Parts: sequence; structure tokens; C-alpha cells
Amino acid sequence: MAVETKIPVALTIAGSDSGGGAGIQADLRTFAFHLVHGTSAVTCITAQNTLGVNRVDPMDPGAVIAQIQAVYEDIGVQAAKTGMLLNPEIIDAVAQIVKTWEINNLVVDPVMVSRTGAQLISDKAITSIRDSLIPQAAIVTPNRYEAQILTGLQIHSLEDMTQAAQIIHQDLGAKTVLVKGGGMEGKFRGVDIWFDGKRFKSLQTEQIETKNTHGTGCTLSAAIAANLAQGKDILTAVLQAKQYVTTALNYSLNIGQGQGPVGHFFPFFMDGDRI
Repeated sequence: MAVETKIPVALTIAGSDSGGGAGIQADLRTFAFHLVHGTSAVTCITAQNTLGVNRVDPMDPGAVIAQIQAVYEDIGVQAAKTGMLLNPEIIDAVAQIVKTWEINNLVVDPVMVSRTGAQLISDKAITSIRDSLIPQAAIVTPNRYEAQILTGLQIHSLEDMTQAAQIIHQDLGAKTVLVKGGGMEGKFRGVDIWFDGKRFKSLQTEQIETKNTHGTGCTLSAAIAANLAQGKDILTAVLQAKQYVTTALNYSLNIGQGQGPVGHFFPFFMDGDRI
């Protein structure tokens, strides 16, 4: 007789990465590592590899909503995360269904700007994320450049990051903010600022030197969502997610000719060399 098992469920609302390093592929592997059942709503299809993105095709907003609704009506979800939503129509549709279904434990990874500062979506799409999605977030996880766009600040120090976190919380309505320091320089590189409206915390883990960092932002937000789905408090969810990403970076995958992904399934390599 089969053993029936009930486990937490998390949902990723994000794009598909044909190279398997980021997007829903990274999210689902991260959910599985944390013993959380992963469900997904695909927002766009990308043709990409370790060298870059060659093509992006958006899904119809109605198709995105249908995926989310199908999961919620039958399976239910304890936490959800958003990644690349691509255009205002998809963003507004996702924001509306989040409100309709009263989705709690929503992790918003505001994929707007790469870690190198390149803008990935239109100004109108950025406005939609800021005005309709972030106010519903349990936590929002902007990188340095995304935090600059959301706040209008120039961010060069921990004080700047702290001020940005406060603005995103107070003015944009996010319950908790994690401003990521991966794009910072010098001694501030990799230092994140966490703020929940009452407490600021500077969070830092071991620095891993590797070129294979594709999917770190997706993986972090997915790990936070997985921990929230398991019932952990928001700070614990963030701290454990950061440690997971750090270890996955230490066992990153040297595949392809460009920037490989982090090693989501690192326990299989922990007794051997990084591949």
C-alpha cells in the first residue's frame, strides 16, 4: 500500500529558463530541496543558455491566471513567489489574483534590473510592480539597482541600503524588505539589509568566489518562500535561505561556455570536488 504524504506547497510565478539555471527551473529545484511540493505558473518562455538570453515570449495574462487558479482551487498553497513577470499586463493580472485569493506569504523578487545594472523590463512594467504588487508582499527582495529605481536613491553604502529599505517599507507598503548587496562594491559586496518596519539587520554570509552565479536571486527568493511554506518566521526564512544559496554557490556548476548556475542539489557533491 502506498504511503500518503502531505507536505507544504509553494508556488512560483515566473519565467522559464531553457538553460535550467534560473526562473521556474531553479525555483522548483529549490522547493524540492526544502521538501516542499513545487507548483508553477509560467509567465514567459525564454530561449537562453549560460551565454545569455536569445529570445523572450510572454504568456497571455489569462493563461498565467488560469495556471494560478488551477493550483489554488485544488491543491492550495502555503507560500508563493514571483520572478520575471515581464510586462504590465501580466503584472497587473497577477496582482489582481493575489488580492482576490488573499495569497499570504508572498515573496516578490522584483526582477527589473540585472546585477550588472541592465534594465530588463519597461518603465511601465516597473510602475506596475511598484504600485500593484509590492504593497501585497510579505517580503520584497530587490538588488542594489532595483532598490535604486524603486526609491530614487543612489546606493553606495550600507546607510543608503538602509534608507532604501525604509522607503520601500513605508512608502511602497512591503511588510518586510531585503535589499541585496550582491551588486555592491568592496567591503559592502554581499551584505544585505533586512527591515521589517521595526528592526534593521545587516546580514552577511561567507563570500564565494565563482563566476557561476546564474540564478542566485531566483534561488534566494524561492528558498525564502519554501521556508515560509514550512511555517518558519520571516527572519528565520531569510537567514536559512541565505545559507542555502551560499552553499549552493560553493558547489556551483561549471557547465556551458558562460556563467553556470548554482548547485541546487549540492549534497550530491559535498564529498567530492566542485564540478
